[in-house]
Amino acid sequence: MTDATNMTAVRVDAPGTSATARLLAEAADRIDAPDVVLAMSRGGDRTVHTGGSAAPGPVPRELLTYELGSASKPYAGLLLARLVAQGRVRYEDRAADLLAPGLPVHPAVRRITLRHLLTHTSGLPGLPADFYPQAVPRWSTGPYGGYPADRVVRAFLRARPRRRPGTRWRYSNFAVSVLGHTLAAATGTPWEVLLHQQVLAPLGLDATRVRPGPDGTDAVGRRRDGTPVPALDTGGFTAAGAVRATPLDLLTFLEAHVGGPEPRDPALSAALTEVTRPLLRRGLRHAHTHTLTWFQHPSPYGRVLFHAGATLGQQAFLGFRPDSGLAVAATATRRVHRGDTFVATAYGLLTETP
Repeated sequence: MTDATNMTAVRVDAPGTSATARLLAEAADRIDAPDVVLAMSRGGDRTVHTGGSAAPGPVPRELLTYELGSASKPYAGLLLARLVAQGRVRYEDRAADLLAPGLPVHPAVRRITLRHLLTHTSGLPGLPADFYPQAVPRWSTGPYGGYPADRVVRAFLRARPRRRPGTRWRYSNFAVSVLGHTLAAATGTPWEVLLHQQVLAPLGLDATRVRPGPDGTDAVGRRRDGTPVPALDTGGFTAAGAVRATPLDLLTFLEAHVGGPEPRDPALSAALTEVTRPLLRRGLRHAHTHTLTWFQHPSPYGRVLFHAGATLGQQAFLGFRPDSGLAVAATATRRVHRGDTFVATAYGLLTETP
């Protein structure tokens, strides 16, 4: 349970409603974490609730940047979609040809396209096989930092996938990280710069970045027992999980997908539309639907698109309803644990709010 004495409802940009404020307060009370932020936008009207079991710090919780972990992937997806709309790359481009033209690779690797990498249909494993020996000794403090970008690329070019690309869905941080390095190679621009130029700056996401910020501006992750966790170092897996953002910037990102201010750039508008289009189905009776970068589920109020993420001491949830203009962003500074209610609570706000 969170400490109700440390909870505040913060209305931002528009007044919101008292009913929404109560809804978020009740939801936050179900999340056990030192810091909790639940943010909701209805057609651009925002209500943000902050709370947690820890005493508030000098910087308001809604102004801290939080590690998104795998919820970074929609940013990579929007970046790819915009580059495609600009004509700089194609979804069908083969990653190995862009990363290392002419280098002999396994036939299955040669067939892997940019679309395969982003949609988890490349046939690559979740992480490279040689990742674990260096990661296990520091699994609880920073498993990714010792595996740099050049090793990710080498592991991809030496891979021997067991399945033909496009035939099976398997969630892969490895694949999305390779996508980031491939786009950097194709454009001659470092990933961090490319993301800023193509996504963050055009959407006005001034409080979103891929590295820790100045002292006191980043939320501190916590283990289950409350001890602090070092800031996440993603090593060569930047595209898969390095984004950090304030809850207010998260709402801005989501609002762009649900009819927010029309971007001046037609390529960005096209990309925002493209990433919400259902693309593939998987599982028993094709029960699971995905867009280019979002998970898609039905709800009583229309389809919902969402993505969750977690790091060693933080969690994040992003979701929106394209047809109704509702968006939900949630963050918490507690490592995922058995019986954790964070994702279920945020998902419930997205799917059950009238």
